[in-house]
Amino acid sequence: MQISDMRSLRTFYTQKHLFNPKKHIPISLSPLISFQSLQNPKFSRHFRCTNHRRSEESTSLDADSPSIGIGSSSPDTETNSSRRRTWTVFNTEGSQYSDRQESGSRSGAERSEVSVNKGFGSVEKARFGGRYGLASSDGGVVRGRKKGKSKVCWVCSDCGYSDGQWWGACRECNKVGTMKQFSAGESGNGGSRVSGFEVSDNVIRSWLPQQPTEVQPLRLTDVNRGINQMNWRIPLHGPFGYEVARVLGGGLVPGSLVLVGGDPGAGKSTLLLQIAAIIAEGHDIGGSSPVVYVSGEESVEQIGNRADRMRIDTEELFLYSSTDIEDILGQVHLLSPRALVVDSIQTVYLKGVIGSAGGLSQVKECTSALLRFAKKTNIPVFLIGHVTKSGDIAGPRVLEHIVDVVLYMEGEKHSSHRLLRSVKNRFGSTDELGVFEMTQLGLQVVSNPSELFLSEQNSDSEILAGLAVAVIMDGSRSFLLEIQALCLSGSTVARQVNGVPASRADMIIAVLMKQAGLKLQDNGIFLNVVSGVTLAETAGDLAVAAAICSSFLEFPIPNGIAFIGEIGLGGELRTVPRMEKRVNTVAKLGYKKCIVPKAAEKSLPTLEDMNIEIVGCRNMKEVINTVFV
Repeated sequence: MQISDMRSLRTFYTQKHLFNPKKHIPISLSPLISFQSLQNPKFSRHFRCTNHRRSEESTSLDADSPSIGIGSSSPDTETNSSRRRTWTVFNTEGSQYSDRQESGSRSGAERSEVSVNKGFGSVEKARFGGRYGLASSDGGVVRGRKKGKSKVCWVCSDCGYSDGQWWGACRECNKVGTMKQFSAGESGNGGSRVSGFEVSDNVIRSWLPQQPTEVQPLRLTDVNRGINQMNWRIPLHGPFGYEVARVLGGGLVPGSLVLVGGDPGAGKSTLLLQIAAIIAEGHDIGGSSPVVYVSGEESVEQIGNRADRMRIDTEELFLYSSTDIEDILGQVHLLSPRALVVDSIQTVYLKGVIGSAGGLSQVKECTSALLRFAKKTNIPVFLIGHVTKSGDIAGPRVLEHIVDVVLYMEGEKHSSHRLLRSVKNRFGSTDELGVFEMTQLGLQVVSNPSELFLSEQNSDSEILAGLAVAVIMDGSRSFLLEIQALCLSGSTVARQVNGVPASRADMIIAVLMKQAGLKLQDNGIFLNVVSGVTLAETAGDLAVAAAICSSFLEFPIPNGIAFIGEIGLGGELRTVPRMEKRVNTVAKLGYKKCIVPKAAEKSLPTLEDMNIEIVGCRNMKEVINTVFV
């Protein structure tokens, strides 16, 4: 703060340093301060003469002049302003004066702001406490604005629930340790705050023509009138496109927001680059159409190098590298693309929103902007999302609630096969599963996924004892898994299980000992599912029991036999859902015999044209007599 006359000097020093809060009486500076005293180190911490050019014109200050009220001015002061000595109030430690609540009042005075020179740095706004207006260098009263406040709330990173105070656990999902602090402050321009909807609306207004009438509720029949559900979705051609379209529910819905998550290196960027190339080719509309692929992690040259390696040369596929949402939407609307891909949502940001890219507020507002853009323009938008170490998509849980479709790309680190699984789908089933193989040319469709989980079988080998084939369902697809069992007498390890729930394995072993009469007490039992797959459903119980019996009896199971069924505690076989589809899959893969529960044998249709024998059994004793005799 620069003080040009003694009046301002008295005013400041009276309010901040010599104010008596008990008697509410300002103490005059006249008998206390003189020009010589200001040169004392005691006062030099607060006052220093800054206009040395005019210091020679006045050699002393009139310390005996009467005290002047706050905010007042005199003609003498105004006429002699050119001879004033300017004093700068500063703090040598470089810190601002803190707010102080001082008692006392004076009519017509309010909180105010003054300029403080922090050391010898730049001048910035600092707030001084008290209800008195401070006199400026020109003798006027400086009136201040209310300081911007920061609203602090706590947001659950799992479900998105927000609360004004911290709790040990989320009051919505009851999970512990998920409440994260989030500060939503007001900007300096009047406290306005930018949201994702505002950004997308501004871009859309400059693109789409204004509608003459306001939007009103429509009848369901009016909405569906003239829409052909068969041609409504955007089809994806080719074997790769058919596999992705099946996971999406039959094709890509216009105006949808699709989120693809997965571990690093799983193939998310490769997947969406291939999808963008298929849409840009435009086989369904008879010509190519523009598609924009935006990356915040790679440069345009790096994306082009990857596309060249995958032999993608579509002319209408546009590449762009940016992390600013406003810039991205501004560039996209110039091309009017058929689809937009953003890689990734954790790298983009929105100006005016507090937090860095990838934060809770940035992810939420950027997703909201893209959602609004997709719904208004009817352009489908693909987003790539990073995942945490627990496997969940990074950012607030509300991100998965905003989007229309959530897909996960799964795959083992040392395996080239990838699984595309639908977790959320507003336009189709979440039971679909796509199987791909990562090659030099990108992701290729695996036509027969069961080959991944089956080993080559040789009927002449004795090592086949303990191998059985199970038929499981994952979504709408059926897979054949190979179950391996090893019974070792006198082993120090009682049991070791991989890929099968331990509790389920213990129950099956207990049933075999009690109901089938197998003496497994003195044997160490080892169970394994080929290819590291986890057997989650109960349809594999019969195959697990058959593998244990084969290893214990040292009797290999003949080739071409599959097992479908659940085992009860009484040793009985129970039917499982979708028996017909499981049996059809077994028949198509060339198996000659299928062991099923007796209750399901009558419900299955005749499969004579598929050349497969259906054998129904009531309990485990009948299974042993049928297979191992």
